[in-house]
Amino acid sequence: MAGLPRLFGDVSDWFEGEFPRPGQLIRVEDRITDKEYVLRAELPGLDPKDVQVSASSGALTIHAERREETTGVNRSEFRYGMLHRSVRLPANADEEHISATYRNGILEVTVPLTAPEPVGRQIPVTKG
Repeated sequence: MAGLPRLFGDVSDWFEGEFPRPGQLIRVEDRITDKEYVLRAELPGLDPKDVQVSASSGALTIHAERREETTGVNRSEFRYGMLHRSVRLPANADEEHISATYRNGILEVTVPLTAPEPVGRQIPVTKG
């Protein structure tokens, strides 16, 4: 079959590295109550200074950078990578009072919720 074009190219290098490659998604779980939205993200082995959390225009974004190097006798290894995840916040999220803590490889972001806005409004009918 030499000389024929390959439909998918050479995929052998897919199995030699981590997958997905650039811009890996962060695994998250979330829950919502009447008072708060809580997002927990797996970020094992990171230093909290390498994690950024931001909120803007109704979206929560987590960005982290991993820089890991190990050196042994006649051998050294390094692993670098960017991690990223954005989620839509509930409509009544209080973006000014979001807090985040990092403990044992888990980032926990707590977003307080304001009272829900009333849906619609009552229109008085007057005699014409």
